[in-house]
Amino acid sequence: MAARLVKHCMCLLRETTRLVPTMAPLGQLRLAGATHKTLTSSVTSPSSPSPASLTELVGKEQVFTPYPEHQEADYLIEKATRPEQLLELLGADHSLHHNQAAHILIRLPRLLSEKPKEKALLLQDARFQRLVHLVNSQITSAWHGTLVKLLRSLYTLGLPATSKELQSVEQEVHWRLRRLKYKHLVFLVESCASYMKEQHSQELLAELLVHLERRWTEIDDSRTVVTLMVKAGHLSESLMNRLEDKCLELVEQFGPDELRKVLVTLAAQNRRSVPLLRAVSYHLVQKPFPLTKGMLLDLAYAYGKLNFHQTQVSQRLAADLLSIMPSLTPGEVARCAKSFALLKWLNLPLFEAFTQHLLSRAQDLSLTHLCNMLLAFARLNFRPEQEEQFFSLVHERLESTLGSLEPVLQVDLVWALCVLQQVRDVELQAVLDAGFHTQFLGGKSPKDQSTLQKLVHINTTARLEHPEYKGPLLPASAVAPIPSAPDKMTPLQKELQDALKALLGSADRGSLEVATQYGWVLDAEVLLDADGQFLPLRDFVAPHLVQPSGSQPLPPGAKRLAFLRWEFPNFSSRSKDLLGRFVLARRHVLAAGFLVVDVPYYEWLDLKSEWQKGAYLKDKMRKAVAEELAK
Repeated sequence: MAARLVKHCMCLLRETTRLVPTMAPLGQLRLAGATHKTLTSSVTSPSSPSPASLTELVGKEQVFTPYPEHQEADYLIEKATRPEQLLELLGADHSLHHNQAAHILIRLPRLLSEKPKEKALLLQDARFQRLVHLVNSQITSAWHGTLVKLLRSLYTLGLPATSKELQSVEQEVHWRLRRLKYKHLVFLVESCASYMKEQHSQELLAELLVHLERRWTEIDDSRTVVTLMVKAGHLSESLMNRLEDKCLELVEQFGPDELRKVLVTLAAQNRRSVPLLRAVSYHLVQKPFPLTKGMLLDLAYAYGKLNFHQTQVSQRLAADLLSIMPSLTPGEVARCAKSFALLKWLNLPLFEAFTQHLLSRAQDLSLTHLCNMLLAFARLNFRPEQEEQFFSLVHERLESTLGSLEPVLQVDLVWALCVLQQVRDVELQAVLDAGFHTQFLGGKSPKDQSTLQKLVHINTTARLEHPEYKGPLLPASAVAPIPSAPDKMTPLQKELQDALKALLGSADRGSLEVATQYGWVLDAEVLLDADGQFLPLRDFVAPHLVQPSGSQPLPPGAKRLAFLRWEFPNFSSRSKDLLGRFVLARRHVLAAGFLVVDVPYYEWLDLKSEWQKGAYLKDKMRKAVAEELAK
């Protein structure tokens, strides 16, 4: 368009020189803001017979909309401190052009931002109605930047969705979307997207998102891409995909706050974009960004929510949090602990500092914060050095408030105490009482099933680890676990079953996928006599099954062995320490009278041949028996 305009101007100048030699010099022509006519985009042919036709042509059409000189009204609009001062400009003393009236409407919401009552009165003011009508009558002459700000102001002022003036502005924006600069589109989605959803302008919002996606290559700065991710990413899946690509392209330009916003946005939308997470993590590690307390909390939350572990980032977060520990509130400490627990990252100095910090501010510690800390400790199987003081505080707070909490939270807290071996009889009774646990017995939702499974684990703790406990207990119908579906077997599970079948040779010598009444499923169970030979399982009593079978008592010296596999997700990040849930499982199986044969993933991965796997299992069985005899 610019090239065509220059070409037309050159043709017109040549024509002017040839036909009107007495015309004023070129330097005296005023192209904008002058009283003379501007040059036009149309020219006559070289054979035009008279100068009169050229003069008529020059005044026929303007290339630019003239930008008027700064007038007194503009200064008054900028300096106004009260809405009344702006409305007075509608009087006869001032002749407002089309953009000045719009500027008044743009200025009004700023003056009324903290005065909601005056905003409601303003909408009923006759002068305001006249102002809106004036702007509407000149809407086609408004500049692009003024138009988008005007739409935001009308939304902010609270014009009803049925307002003809508001609909007129929306329609004008809709028509101009193709011609608006990308920065105008970003401004619209940043300031108006929420209003468009509330005002039932979904059609305009949808069209705006389409244009943002089509023209995504025009993004050339970090602020724009981050703003779009925050404001519009959740509204369009395809746009978010484009923005993630653009983030990867521009991530080197991001500052710490922009990196934080990207991570928090991904976490809020639960988008685990691994390439982008890796790129952001790289720059967080390589660049010496100063991270504020708010940034550290948000980064820990985002990495935990997305379950994305990067060792160097986690180490830096832990070190920086340790350095600012005195400035953290109990709520922020609980939030950090929860984030690191979700990340399965146990940094012992940091968690010891968390414990000490909470104990020193026990009077400011709310029950919610204490519950979050307890659940985080249980997930990581962390028992602080000052465990006596910490758990005394926990029992003291729960003694009078446990029954007032939500039922699911009550189960979670008692289960966490079971994991950490700190549960008391009164807490067991509170959740195992028939009047309490009955509400979960018939639940079909995943949440109810998970809560019922934890109740079974609590019931097992009461039976196996608290011999003095007198009841109540769960009914027998509630303790049957749900075995994993065969089509969801992991590679380690399948390889272990194949190796066990080859080792046992006969199905009578052992059982696979054994469901117990303790809420756990054993990968395999075998029975050995005093000489280490396999015994037929079905002939002997098995009180641990959901439906006990067999009648013969075990021969003297016989031992039950349970095989338990431990997958990569069962461990804390970058360690060989089991998470709390699986420590509880192993402890229960031992308490039920089994010898445990552990099969962790990091040992199994080193076994390549079937012979090595069989020899490995035999060796593990011999070691388990030898350790028992050594006791």
